[in-house]
Amino acid sequence: MKISLGQLVICRKGKEKGRLMCVTGADEKYIYLADGRERLLEKPKRKNPKHVEITDKNISNMFPLTDKALRKILLSEV
Repeated sequence: MKISLGQLVICRKGKEKGRLMCVTGADEKYIYLADGRERLLEKPKRKNPKHVEITDKNISNMFPLTDKALRKILLSEV
């Protein structure tokens, strides 16, 4: 499955291990993740795509989001 904007992923490595996060961007080598609490949309976490597990949930139709809305969505998905 390809990682796209708005895709919900579970971190499998690092300090965020086990946390549900949302993909806010991507470049050739990294994806950028936010959760609306510790990692805000304005300053997402840069992560190697190999270190996340892709879920089948995608919230790209809800963009643009606020941090508060993102937190609410992630809490309802858990």
